[in-house]
Amino acid sequence: MKFSQKILSQTITQLCLDYGVNHIVISPGSRNAPLTIGFTENPSFKNFSIVDERCAGFFALGIAQQTKKPVAVVCTSGSALLNYYPAVVEAFYSDIPLVVISADRPAHLIDVGDGQTIRQENVYDNHICYSANCLEGERHQQANEYEISMALATAINQRGPVHINVPFSEPLYNKVDEASIVVEKRVTLEEEVVKDSDVAHFKEFIATWNKCSKKMIVVGTLPPNSLEKTMIDFLAKDDSVIVLTETTSNLHHEVFFSAIDQLIAPLKEDEYPALQPELLLTLGGMIVSKKIKKFLRTFGPNAHYHVDPKTGYDTFFALTHHFTMQPSQFFRMMIKNKVNVHSTYRRNWILVKQNRLQRHVAYTKGIPFSDFKAFSTLFDTLPSGIQLQLANSATVRYAQLFPLHNSVEVFCNRGTSGIDGSTSTAIGAAYASHRTTVFVTGDLSFFYDSNALWNSYIPTSFRIIVVNNNGGGIFRILPGAKEQSEFQTFFETKHSMTAKPLCDLYQLEYRIATNEKELENQLVDFYTDDGRPKLLEIMTPSEENDKVLVNYFHFLGSH
Repeated sequence: MKFSQKILSQTITQLCLDYGVNHIVISPGSRNAPLTIGFTENPSFKNFSIVDERCAGFFALGIAQQTKKPVAVVCTSGSALLNYYPAVVEAFYSDIPLVVISADRPAHLIDVGDGQTIRQENVYDNHICYSANCLEGERHQQANEYEISMALATAINQRGPVHINVPFSEPLYNKVDEASIVVEKRVTLEEEVVKDSDVAHFKEFIATWNKCSKKMIVVGTLPPNSLEKTMIDFLAKDDSVIVLTETTSNLHHEVFFSAIDQLIAPLKEDEYPALQPELLLTLGGMIVSKKIKKFLRTFGPNAHYHVDPKTGYDTFFALTHHFTMQPSQFFRMMIKNKVNVHSTYRRNWILVKQNRLQRHVAYTKGIPFSDFKAFSTLFDTLPSGIQLQLANSATVRYAQLFPLHNSVEVFCNRGTSGIDGSTSTAIGAAYASHRTTVFVTGDLSFFYDSNALWNSYIPTSFRIIVVNNNGGGIFRILPGAKEQSEFQTFFETKHSMTAKPLCDLYQLEYRIATNEKELENQLVDFYTDDGRPKLLEIMTPSEENDKVLVNYFHFLGSH
């Protein structure tokens, strides 16, 4: 095994191993050669080569999403590290540990007209958990070790992105047979403990909980298996509680409300107070449903408590306290202290839910081929036990309307809700999970991230489903958008592209469906692993899709 001659390279590789960072995504460059040598020469690292830094960042994010461990991305100097920024921001808001390691020019070459040089220190300042700015030279070794250790420990402790900026002077490619230094961890990892303030507020919370007869739990983005079955059953047995779950919550029970918009959108004004909770408890990350946000901001609870070990957003402008602990830990405390309360709160809304489901089935049978019909068919035929990756915009919102088997694990980049990087994230996640992974996306999101397919790590079981309505279909649903004179060009961005040329270029099996029968036929053996990734493109009528969706919510509320 060889080592880079650069002491900083040796320091970083040793500390990465000490902190368990062994997945390294490298984009080609010269200034980062000492890092590339350090990682690729050491068999303890699993290295990936991805040219496009934006794709590399999201690919690494997908791996970290699945492994729940920090993944490093390594780039050269200049604009390269700016292309990581979308993935950095997503990691920041989705609580995913991402380690950006950027090579840099030495300080005396910054702002003197040297090529491929920008001001790299603290470049992610507004969206980073820690920035380690290393200095070249032996006299800085102790400080560098501390800074790198601090960054890596922070990525683990805070579950978020960190940046390590490393200057290298030339020569860059020299190797040595033995490491020049031995380094050790300088920052210890934190243990999760219940804070005194949480204990005090829990007493207040449980006293209120045990008195209220109208309690609502809203569950945003959560990793699979965040709650044990006993905890789910505990909530399901309480008639004073209604649990609203999103597709990304990975939480299932037959008495939970898994289609929030389906429940709320058809409500008449005089029905709102009956649903309004006295107490609101929220879990997990970002919430997709705009309708629940609007409802709870208008008909807010008397108290709102949020449970998450890191982040507690005041999404509904009523936050009483943020419990900084794991949901499972919180519910263990609840089960010990809970008192039964007589209530008809959930029973009443279960009847509403049953009516909504009947209307949903009736409506779906009678509609023409459209985005709605395509998603209905897809969700009816998804195999059990898969990983489902969703793109943003219309895709994740349609997904909210259809039931899923509880063995399906769902993920989506909801931190920033951008269309960039969804495909790259899905491929990284598919590689790391070893499950059959189905990625559902819209056409704009897919074409925007088409460099994601320039990738040697796509599993043969990976499946892409592109719902192509020839533009940004979600803009047709937004109030007032269609009335703009520039709508088709600058909002909907009308186009006539298909995914076939990209499939030919990157050697994916291509399929297409233009109506319901073709879609059903294509799905018969689509998920079978034939030794090659597959893409199914579903062509839907852009001018019908918004009408079908808007009419759906009207139909749910009619009698």
